[in-house]
Amino acid sequence: MVMNHESMLALKSMSLAPYMQLATALIGKSRHAGGNMFRHQLDTMSILIDYGYIDSVLLKASVIHDLIEDVEGYDPNLILEVDSDAPEVLKLVLEVTKKEGQLKSEYLKGIIEHGSEKAKILKTADRISNMISLGFITSPEFIERYCDETEFYIFPIALEVNYDMYQELIQLVMTRRRYLEVSGYLDRKKDD
Repeated sequence: MVMNHESMLALKSMSLAPYMQLATALIGKSRHAGGNMFRHQLDTMSILIDYGYIDSVLLKASVIHDLIEDVEGYDPNLILEVDSDAPEVLKLVLEVTKKEGQLKSEYLKGIIEHGSEKAKILKTADRISNMISLGFITSPEFIERYCDETEFYIFPIALEVNYDMYQELIQLVMTRRRYLEVSGYLDRKKDD
């Protein structure tokens, strides 16, 4: 999708830099697929823009969506100091933050059943970024579990909020499952 002039002006008027500064706390946090969590935040934001989302609260939250969950002892009040959008941004970040000790399945069911539209859109973009990163994962068990989780929990969310994002997730799951098939993992699993 080519960004129109109105969207460009809306994006230009957003102050994303302070949120990016907060997100730099994630630079030292490595990801299972390599890289770091800071890059994942920006990837998630770029996926939202790619799908035409130019909402300041959504984009600002995407830049810091893993901050509270992944930086031990992070003070959420630091977010509230950023700008006038900060209370809404923090609310959205908290909505997509898995609570300590919470089962992942419980967390994802909560988003399905009670999540706001913005939380569902953000979670879908987050999962697209994560599924793309699976191309760098060498653990077939992790890939299979992640594909299963995506089909069971994220497909319903994506289907509700954005059919094109849902279609991309289907393609990503299909390619990852094809990898598992070609690698012989599924045959070895049957033999066990």
